[in-house]
Amino acid sequence: MGKLSLLVAAGAFALQATACNLIYSASHTFYGWPDNDPASAQTAYDCGRNYTAGGSGTFDDPLTFASAPGEFDPCEVIYSPYVMKYLRMEDTCAQCTTDWNGGNGGFPHIDVWVGNSYGGGGDDQVSCEVELTPQAQSQGLVRYPWDGHTVNSGELYDLDSVTCYPGNLNTGYSIDDYANC
Repeated sequence: MGKLSLLVAAGAFALQATACNLIYSASHTFYGWPDNDPASAQTAYDCGRNYTAGGSGTFDDPLTFASAPGEFDPCEVIYSPYVMKYLRMEDTCAQCTTDWNGGNGGFPHIDVWVGNSYGGGGDDQVSCEVELTPQAQSQGLVRYPWDGHTVNSGELYDLDSVTCYPGNLNTGYSIDDYANC
């Protein structure tokens, strides 16, 4: 009976350790081929795409994001109500590291991949990334989300048409609406 109790307690702890939770004030920025270091779709972690950024943003195909080492686990999936996409930590970000380690008070910062994995849109793409970026520390995130949140399948930047899509962002949400994550 003691072993069973121990197993139940261990299982409950494991479940609690991965329970979803909300981050109320994170910074969101955007990056792509032209401002990646080096300029490419190369990522720091292999999360099933052979060190290549991408993804559609669904639960099964999360979009790449970068952050500070240690802020999220490599390959961890989160949900961003602002971009209405599931995101996977596949890369690192210098400014995210500065922000997370206290350079500006210590706060969460993610850098979301836009564009594609085969080329960059140069200055037009970087201008789009700036246009998509909201005020610092103004967006929420869901850690360890369940599958089933609304996903906007629309692109944020299309290299072929050199078009930025800020209308595909969700600016009218409340992070508290995701409390059941």
